[in-house]
Amino acid sequence: MHPDDAREAVKHVVQGIIVSNHGGQQLDICQSTIDALPDIMDAIIGELHQIDVYVDGGVRRGTDILNAVALGIKAVFIGRSVLWGLAVDGMQDVRNVLDISKK
Repeated sequence: MHPDDAREAVKHVVQGIIVSNHGGQQLDICQSTIDALPDIMDAIIGELHQIDVYVDGGVRRGTDILNAVALGIKAVFIGRSVLWGLAVDGMQDVRNVLDISKK
């Protein structure tokens, strides 16, 4: 997502947007979503109609989640990390991934 897309969403009075690069699978030159967030949030701050912003992708550590929340993100999706944990050691490693994300 580009900051212009976020501005356009605000103009159309949407309730929320999901910032995602679709796992980097469409274009290998895309900026990660976690890196794109500051510009996107700057683009919509101060608008009369505030929207919820969710992020999907580029999140690998708990500090990524903290940074996203500090920017005003409503929620962070961490599906890939959880799936990696599930593949490695089932539910126990999913718990480990979630515990690491909390740190």
